[in-house]
Amino acid sequence: METNQLFLASDAALRTVIDRVTPEDLDKPAPAGWTQTPNPTIRDILKAHAYDEAWVPGILAGGSIADGDDLRDRDLLGDDPIAAYDALNDIATAAVRAGVDPGTTFRFQYGDYPAKEGLVHLALYRAFQAWLIAKHLGIPFHLSTEIIAGMNEHVVPNAEDWRGFGVFPPAIEPPADADDETRLLCTVGFWVS
Repeated sequence: METNQLFLASDAALRTVIDRVTPEDLDKPAPAGWTQTPNPTIRDILKAHAYDEAWVPGILAGGSIADGDDLRDRDLLGDDPIAAYDALNDIATAAVRAGVDPGTTFRFQYGDYPAKEGLVHLALYRAFQAWLIAKHLGIPFHLSTEIIAGMNEHVVPNAEDWRGFGVFPPAIEPPADADDETRLLCTVGFWVS
């Protein structure tokens, strides 16, 4: 699977979950491990995802937070957080669909990566957060076979390296009857029954 397709599938999955978050959900506590924000709420998590979506066009253009971060202090969610997120998601999706120059360097806060690898970083954040948010809020959701295949191709081979950077918790032994989604989630340490 091409990494731009993995990004698009993961981005769409996250949106399907966020679009089912209710106004009442926004004030619910979120796990502290999801963010550095003290006492985080689901709104704080949505704010982080809105920020991440807003940065996609700049990242595709070779920009970096080091160049100046005019998004960090802006209220990207406003009075209708879900609609605001969706609008930013539309822009990010359109930017990736328009084409990603393979020679682009994605300049993240934690380092520079070629476009192909940078898209994997963006995809895994979205796919696994979609699953975690859905699980946390009780929203019915499963990773698609397309996302599972893409993660098995592009993320699982490097899962131990990611774990070493603190991205993934320890792996979990999958149940004997585990399906493909459960095996993937166990590999990255996110599965909970």
